[in-house]
Amino acid sequence: MTTEIHASTPAGADDEAAFQTMRTDAVLTGRAMSSGEYLAGLIGHGLLETVGRPDKLPADVFAGEDPVLVQRVWDRALAVGFHAGRMSVTRTHPEELERSRVQFEAIGFAAMEGLVSRSRGLAVRAQVHPGDREIAREH
Repeated sequence: MTTEIHASTPAGADDEAAFQTMRTDAVLTGRAMSSGEYLAGLIGHGLLETVGRPDKLPADVFAGEDPVLVQRVWDRALAVGFHAGRMSVTRTHPEELERSRVQFEAIGFAAMEGLVSRSRGLAVRAQVHPGDREIAREH
């Protein structure tokens, strides 16, 4: 026999309410970001169509700047974006995010710490199995 803990149960009610707020925030943010990503894709398409070739994009965006430095920045941004994209699909990374959060905290980067902490909280909640909310009793 199991006893299910509901959000209305006093023990954990605050945690559940906080999670519901965070989840609603994440859903709405996700919708906004999805729309933004669609528009960004259209802008990317427009950039490529107007410059002609992908390898010309960094120099086009940063015309007049040191082309070697621009390419290094472009390559670094691509690597970071690829890494973040991989992590976003696996959702098995709360420990990695916690290490980063602690490092940002140690150097005083409060805003970056907050971003990583929020992502870690979502990743932890995403891994909770529905059965983990039940209290089992032996007969």
